[in-house]
Amino acid sequence: MDAVSDTEIHTVVVMSSAQVGKTESLLNIIGYHVAQDPAPILLLQPTLEMGEAFSKDRLAPMARDTPALRGKIKDPRSRDSGNTLLHKTFPGGHITIAGANSPASLASRPIRIVLADEVDRYPPSAGTEGDPVSLARKRSTTFWNRKTILTSTPTVKGLSRVEAEWELSDKRRFFVACEDCGQRQHLKWAQVKWPEGKPSEAFYACEECGTAWDDAQRWRSLRLGEWKATAPFTGTAGFHLNEIYSPWVKLSDMASSFLSAKRSPETLKTWVNTSLGEAWEEDAERVDGHSLMDRVETWQDCPNDVLVITCGVDVQDDRLEIEKAGWGSDEESWSLDHKIIYGDPSSPDIWRELDEYLLERTKRADGTELPVHAACVDSGGHHTQAVYRFAKDRIRRRVYAIKGMGGPGRPVWPRYASKNNKGRVNLFLIGVDAAKDATYARLKIRDAGPGYCHFPKGREPHYFEQLTAEVVVTKYVKGFPTRVYELPGGKRNEALDCRVYAYAALQSLNVRWGHLLAAQAKDRAPPKPANTEQIEAAPASPAGVSNPPVNRRNGGWVERRGGWLR
Repeated sequence: MDAVSDTEIHTVVVMSSAQVGKTESLLNIIGYHVAQDPAPILLLQPTLEMGEAFSKDRLAPMARDTPALRGKIKDPRSRDSGNTLLHKTFPGGHITIAGANSPASLASRPIRIVLADEVDRYPPSAGTEGDPVSLARKRSTTFWNRKTILTSTPTVKGLSRVEAEWELSDKRRFFVACEDCGQRQHLKWAQVKWPEGKPSEAFYACEECGTAWDDAQRWRSLRLGEWKATAPFTGTAGFHLNEIYSPWVKLSDMASSFLSAKRSPETLKTWVNTSLGEAWEEDAERVDGHSLMDRVETWQDCPNDVLVITCGVDVQDDRLEIEKAGWGSDEESWSLDHKIIYGDPSSPDIWRELDEYLLERTKRADGTELPVHAACVDSGGHHTQAVYRFAKDRIRRRVYAIKGMGGPGRPVWPRYASKNNKGRVNLFLIGVDAAKDATYARLKIRDAGPGYCHFPKGREPHYFEQLTAEVVVTKYVKGFPTRVYELPGGKRNEALDCRVYAYAALQSLNVRWGHLLAAQAKDRAPPKPANTEQIEAAPASPAGVSNPPVNRRNGGWVERRGGWLR
């Protein structure tokens, strides 16, 4: 906030962890300009909906309850108040709240103060107009005393807006002094330590003398800290802050959350972004297929750790390629089968054979027979109508017609189905980039456990070549860097597509692994002695289900469209 008042600074960048006061600082800056230095202000949120929520939940209460602001912004219920949800006037200026996804809200008005919140959540382009941050900055061109404030938790290294702006700044960090040796240092995660298996005893170790700081010492040192630039000043002041500085977070909580997050690449990425305030460096740019061949395993029947089975079906002009994947706790996976059905996809015979395959049950080593709980069939090729016909009659068995959609920010499984197709079939547009990110990251895991991928001995070498065929490149789309998966010339990727579709089918189930593990443990438990006391009759089981395990919702079974998922 001091930097915003400094006449030599034209841009302020805050790259930090979540919940350390970024938005509160923006509110204070708005309040200052309303009460002390009136100016036209633009507040940019990732979407218009988030802008409306900010106006109602944060800005309106501040204007109402702060004595210095009371009466400056008129009551929106009064006539000619000039106060709407997204545009508010005050003596000498106004504030406009806009969405980065709306080009219309970024046009027309000259702006002196540009406040851009959570810039890494902005779309690459505001409609067809271009980068929303650049559009907002253009609004302030005519003001000699203009200010631009950019705040965000970072996302992916090389693609993060706030990281790119931070690299152009003077990179200020908050230095605190050790109470023992007096050495000033900025707080790093590498200095947070704890005894093996005891995150509750986490402490901060001084990087100079090794003295262990508890939470009280750490918070006490923050009161005497100061910001220091670590790069030359060029008009942009950059600030970085991580969760170690937070007065609301204990180191033991950070250590526990880290141990929970490190079990899978997806959760660790979120933790690095939101707790450390650092950009995540993708480690899934390329996977070596030969290393996967070296770790194949032998199993006779399906392993007992498999709780859910899904299938991914890739439709080619002369065949169907299928992968049957088994999933265990925390999405550890087993490639149970890779099958090719040759034939003409325009003929009903090939679909009849696929239907029979999807109806087959897989026998686990303990004798339990598991069905295919969900399957995704690709409709994006030359046989779209055949896929629609097949899936339409089997929706109750959770056989879905899907189409892969690339692009950042698209979830693996959509919240709603699309019906913009000739057969009025439920078509699910899956986020293939997110699914490939997850798949490639998990192929990198080397130890069995959460997220690890098991493959059987005897799987053909070309399967592993196809599974790892695509590479990630960075392309500039309308001047904005974008990660894109590309298939090098001469290579095939059917195995990767099948795994992606099987993973999407798993996401459609929204499985509660804890409930399934509890159900399996109960099934394996020896029967209890008969109780001679009269007990209340249990509710009826789902059709065809015997002895369902009990929980608070529906007896330990997940009720889905068309049946019960164990």
